[in-house]
Amino acid sequence: QVQFVESGGGLVQPGGSLRLSCATSKNFFSSYGMGWYRQAPGKERELVASITSGSGGGTHYVDSVQGRFTISRDNTKKTVNLQMNNLKPEDTAVYYCNLDPPLRTTWGQGTQVTVSS
Repeated sequence: QVQFVESGGGLVQPGGSLRLSCATSKNFFSSYGMGWYRQAPGKERELVASITSGSGGGTHYVDSVQGRFTISRDNTKKTVNLQMNNLKPEDTAVYYCNLDPPLRTTWGQGTQVTVSS
C-alpha cells in the first residue's frame, strides 16, 4: 500500500520560513503529478501547490501562496518538497502530500505548521 510521510513542520513567526518534505513509496513515482495539501481547523482540505509528472516542469499554486511557496520533486529519492517563505498566520494548518489528483483513501499523518508570534 502506498504511504506518504510528511516532515518539516513546526512553529514559526510571521515572515519566517519552513521547508516541508514528503517521502512516498509510490511505484513509478515519476509518472504522477504530486501535490501539497493543507487543512486548517474547521476548514476543508485544499490543494495549495502541485507539480507535474516527469521532471516537474509545470507547477501551480493557489493564489494565497503564489510567490511565497515553491514545490519541487526528486524522482530518484521519491520525495516532494515545499519551500515556504514569508509565512503568514493564515498558513497555519496540517500539511499533507499526495498525488494530484489525490488518492482519497490514502493520506499520511501530515505535518503541523503553526505561524504565530
